[in-house]
Amino acid sequence: MAAPALVALAHGSRDPRSAATINALVAEVRTLRPDLKIERAFLDLAKPSLDTTIERLARKHDEIVVVPLLLTEAYHAKVDVPSAVAAAQARHPGVQIRATPILGLEPRFLEVLDLRMREALKAARARELDALVLAAAGSSDPLANQSVARLARLWGSHHKLPVTAAFASSAPPATGEAVRAFRKEGRRHIAVASLFLAPGFLPDRAAELALEAGAVAISEPLGAHPEIARTVLARYAVGAVELVPV
Repeated sequence: MAAPALVALAHGSRDPRSAATINALVAEVRTLRPDLKIERAFLDLAKPSLDTTIERLARKHDEIVVVPLLLTEAYHAKVDVPSAVAAAQARHPGVQIRATPILGLEPRFLEVLDLRMREALKAARARELDALVLAAAGSSDPLANQSVARLARLWGSHHKLPVTAAFASSAPPATGEAVRAFRKEGRRHIAVASLFLAPGFLPDRAAELALEAGAVAISEPLGAHPEIARTVLARYAVGAVELVPV
């Protein structure tokens, strides 16, 4: 019996860099599991849609696991993903479709943040740091923002530096405000980490505001790192087990 197909479901963006990053991440997942059928889909603003991808997979697979490529349990995770999966299931009653938990904010993602930050500091020729800002998308859901704040505290304890969470939308503080707050404390070597999966409007806006406020370096989003790919497969494994008859 063939293993369930895997669909990596991203939010989607009009920015072509975003789709390119998701494509690269899916390629990384395929490298780790060449035995699996792995495709990508987008909730909005990019193609293919989830329904289009499942329509294609359903011709040869009767079990599909959908892994949402989302970092926080915000609106997209709680509403958009379940709605899209339910609609796809209704259109394909002969196929078992399971959505897994989101990627989330795994502590091991700090290794990826560190790598991206080292790259940014090298590019900016910045040799000193006395504060860090962890920039995320932001949400009207306070629990989603709190998860970012928890990761910021963990990152700060790891580096023995003050770290504050900042958001590109829906919640304060903005990245520029966070940088200015540190500067008011007398700190001058402040770098900003991009807690986004892929480039796009929100990461660009967060970076722009941070640079205007005096940040010395802005890291790139997490991107197609092997650690992210391994987490995709870990989520897939949970979904695949749930499809096993008991």
